[in-house]
Amino acid sequence: MKKLTFLAVALMMSVAAMAQQALWGGAAVVSPEVHPDNSVTFRYNAPKARTVQVVGDFIPGDNGGTVAMTQNDKGVWEYTTEPLASELYSYSFIVDGVRGVSDPSNVYQIRDVASVTNYFVIGGGQGDLYLNKDVPHGSIHKDWYYCSQEGFNRRVTVYTPAAYDGKKRFPVLYLLHGIGGDEEAWMDLGRASQILDNLIASGKAEPMIVVMTNGNISQQAAPGYGPEGFVVPSMGLPKTMEGSFEAAFPEVVKFIDGKYRTIAKKSSRAIAGLSMGGFHSMQISKEYPDMFDYVGLFSAALSVGGQQAGSPIYENVDQKVDTQFAKGLKLYWIACGNTDFLYQNNLNYMASLKERGHDYIYYETGGGHIWRNWRDYLSKFLPQLFK
Repeated sequence: MKKLTFLAVALMMSVAAMAQQALWGGAAVVSPEVHPDNSVTFRYNAPKARTVQVVGDFIPGDNGGTVAMTQNDKGVWEYTTEPLASELYSYSFIVDGVRGVSDPSNVYQIRDVASVTNYFVIGGGQGDLYLNKDVPHGSIHKDWYYCSQEGFNRRVTVYTPAAYDGKKRFPVLYLLHGIGGDEEAWMDLGRASQILDNLIASGKAEPMIVVMTNGNISQQAAPGYGPEGFVVPSMGLPKTMEGSFEAAFPEVVKFIDGKYRTIAKKSSRAIAGLSMGGFHSMQISKEYPDMFDYVGLFSAALSVGGQQAGSPIYENVDQKVDTQFAKGLKLYWIACGNTDFLYQNNLNYMASLKERGHDYIYYETGGGHIWRNWRDYLSKFLPQLFK
């Protein structure tokens, strides 16, 4: 009996030890490992795998690339990069042809539409803006407003700065996501709250409220947060760029002005967005020329056609933009990567603006249609607002 009791206790202790090892991250494989020179080693323990590759936005290519890993004598696959610049990077593995395999040694992950990747940050430069530092932090609110056009409540993410206490009022930036994104995108992928906290704390940006909407007007909320349940995220949603979102946007502004301590006037409002959100920002700002004094277009889809045909929102675009500029703007800021598939689209739009005598600021980077650029654009745009 004593022997059986001893075995039972030993078994329980063994199970508990394994659980504690898993709980406290006792895995032997370290990945990613950032070296003193900012090179990074990735490791994946798969002794029986035939091939393992790492996919990452730090590998050369318009939107990142793929490179083969090498197996060591312990069965662990490894790859070490060249020294990397300070930045936030994302990656995943391909194991025997199976794509999208997460790094089991790295618990930090982000979702981009239906893809989930691991990520890490290298500090010492631009990447410092994406870290949670010991500075005053703003608050994140998840609110719901009623959209009368669609007949249901819709979810919105709102950042209020650390100074949002007492009775002071603040300017507002409406920050819009790209196709396939939602009201979570700029927080998770864009590191918006970290960028805001760090820039505001350093005095480089004015304290402001930032409103991150869901640009998919057919959705009540991001996947997993709406009444439809745990649906698979998709870029193929209805009513994304056919005028409904732009037509309903004043309801968002009215809700924010009604609930938060905003400075409810044109000179204290900005709108910006990436890709589809850049398209929405351009269309909304010209459709309501007395609403926004600051406009930011990040890798924006600026041409009209296809599903836009027939919507009054997209009629007489040039004339509406002319009216917008005639009424006055404090900033019209355009940014794009020179290998972005929308690069020529942006060049054409700027040529049209210049031909019609409209002033704008252009910021060009390398790289394609990637979050590394959009985080950078946000960090460059914010210090120019509400001065």
